Amino acid sequence: MSRLKELRKKKGYTQIGIQMLTGIDQSDYSKIESGKRYFTFEQCRKLALALDTSMDYLAGLTDDERPYPRTAKK
Repeated sequence: MSRLKELRKKKGYTQIGIQMLTGIDQSDYSKIESGKRYFTFEQCRKLALALDTSMDYLAGLTDDERPYPRTAKK
């Protein structure tokens, strides 16, 4: 999960900051970031929104870290 750590640091967040933005417990996030645990779909979605990237980038399916255009909620 080096992408996750690199992106977090690039955005200037600490692990506690990510916890506050996403609601993901810091100890769980630490395990996800170090590769000791996989994130769930919902955790991936929350992280992508908080870090302004796509779920595909976090999952390693693309090298483009830009988020996809978001649709407006109706």
